[in-house]
Amino acid sequence: MPDLGSTEFTMLWASAVLGTVYLLAAVIPSVLGRGLPWAMGPRDEPPADAGKVAARLDRAWKNFVETFPLFVAAILVEASVVQDSDLAGLGAQLYFWGRVAFLPIYALGLPVVRTLAWTVSFAGIAMVLAAALPGV
Repeated sequence: MPDLGSTEFTMLWASAVLGTVYLLAAVIPSVLGRGLPWAMGPRDEPPADAGKVAARLDRAWKNFVETFPLFVAAILVEASVVQDSDLAGLGAQLYFWGRVAFLPIYALGLPVVRTLAWTVSFAGIAMVLAAALPGV
């Protein structure tokens, strides 16, 4: 039975909450920039431009959606084969804090720093997966 109070599961919960922050950060400027009729309509036509920051926040949300399932899978795999791994705990923290940093960095349009934040979060996923390897 996995330890639901472990660092890995705490970071998984925190990352799920962070996902809602990403979603709201993408949705709110989009609706404000395009209006309620667009938001409540069928969206059959291409949307009006909501601005650079809104577009960045939307891309940051999409990037989160691409990495979060990998993180969830890594946590579940690691929890099923390992009991109490410092490497996995550190990796989970790196994923979470890298994703925390990624959102404002992307919104501000800081390209090199954005890539570093993404790399930290991805390295976190790799560390969680590495902790699940036999003999690690």
